[in-house]
Amino acid sequence: MDEDLKKNILKTGTTILGIVCKDGIVMAADRQVSAGNIVMSKNKEKVVQLNDYLVFSGCGLAAASDRIKKILPAELKLKELRSKSKPSVRQAANLLAEIIYHNIRQPSMVPDEVGALIAGFNEDDSTELYTIDPAGSIKKIEDYDANFGSGMPYVLGYLERQYKKGLTIKEGVELAKEAVKSSTQRDMGSGYGIDIFTITKEGIKKVVEQEILPEYKDQ
Repeated sequence: MDEDLKKNILKTGTTILGIVCKDGIVMAADRQVSAGNIVMSKNKEKVVQLNDYLVFSGCGLAAASDRIKKILPAELKLKELRSKSKPSVRQAANLLAEIIYHNIRQPSMVPDEVGALIAGFNEDDSTELYTIDPAGSIKKIEDYDANFGSGMPYVLGYLERQYKKGLTIKEGVELAKEAVKSSTQRDMGSGYGIDIFTITKEGIKKVVEQEILPEYKDQ
């Protein structure tokens, strides 16, 4: 693992992931927000529905991620009004990549470092998943990805062994749930809850909303 990757992981304490299934996309995230070794929030929704056909999740600076959640759907709506057609998932992903690329290169006291996953369905009912790294590079995902969150090594290690091409949405949800659980057990930057969305030609659904609570047992 090179120095840049180690620095990115240390700055992006979270777990986000996307899984490509034969009938759609599964997106998941934990709920913990950290500042160094301090837990700032235990109930932050990191995977969110942007509009009627897109889901976004981000890792990195929380304020920058929140800003993207406001700017991106507004820009997409303007683009739709101008062109008289709904932007595709690929167009939305490219716009997000441009925003991230532009933000990281602006002089700032606090760099807007954000890695992101974005998924959605197109007008032809096809579904797509894209990953955008904190430098603004974009890639279409054909199987699974966890971007640059601190939980990435645990999630990718788990999915590397458990993912099978052609799995169903139902199987993908269970796989995502176990992957996030694996991360929250070992990664100090992840925990306290799990949120999971499904994206299919039928639409977007939030299918999992769980809180992780500590248990105290007498020995």
